[in-house]
Amino acid sequence: MKGVILAGGTGSRLSPLTKVTNKHLLPVYDEPMIYKVIRTLTSSGIKDITIVLGGESVGDFIRLLGDGSEFRANLSYVYQQGAGGIAEALNLTKEIVKDNKVAVILGDNIFENSFKSEIEEFQRSDEYECCLFLKEVEDPERFGVAELSLNGTIKSIEEKPKKAKTNYAVTGLYLYDEKIFEIIKKIISNVGYSNRGELEITDVNNFYIRHGKTKAIIIEGFWSDAGTFGTLLKSSNYIKLKLNKM
Repeated sequence: MKGVILAGGTGSRLSPLTKVTNKHLLPVYDEPMIYKVIRTLTSSGIKDITIVLGGESVGDFIRLLGDGSEFRANLSYVYQQGAGGIAEALNLTKEIVKDNKVAVILGDNIFENSFKSEIEEFQRSDEYECCLFLKEVEDPERFGVAELSLNGTIKSIEEKPKKAKTNYAVTGLYLYDEKIFEIIKKIISNVGYSNRGELEITDVNNFYIRHGKTKAIIIEGFWSDAGTFGTLLKSSNYIKLKLNKM
């Protein structure tokens, strides 16, 4: 199984810090944010990882991470021109991922736990074509929100609803089967880019929901999107607290 980290975002919500560096290189307490994200994958058993980069900090990433040997991983890189969305960024990796299942993680998502057993089960089984990781939150209106069926599959996802049907936020970790790039191709042909000029990952996820079995895994432990000053501080404080307890 391959891993993909999407780290091409400009990080406008963290300006002016991101005027001089990519947000994924900013520290989360004791080390760069991207380190935490790489370790989420490697601790889950994924060693072949492609990082999608953008903007002007490509050289900084490569100098910092190299070939991935520090993480006992094999890192490769691709470049995304502009801000064409998460699904477009993922599509750039198709010649590397090829016909493998893939775990995709957003480069600013900080998780407390690894997901080794969940990823190994998805890799072994053909029961589900897509797996989304959900977290119960107090403010679901800030996120994509999942509605669940009684059997644990996902019925629908609504982006930032005014009145959420559930409290289950869709986190930035997705597992896809070998058909992912065929589905992105269909999204490009049939749906296209959104009004904000992006190929939306929600369209991909909703395609899986409509045409196959999409499993929901409700995660325990800490999770945060460290893409704002508030959530970056929250993530740093949590890591500090956790390390001080060790």
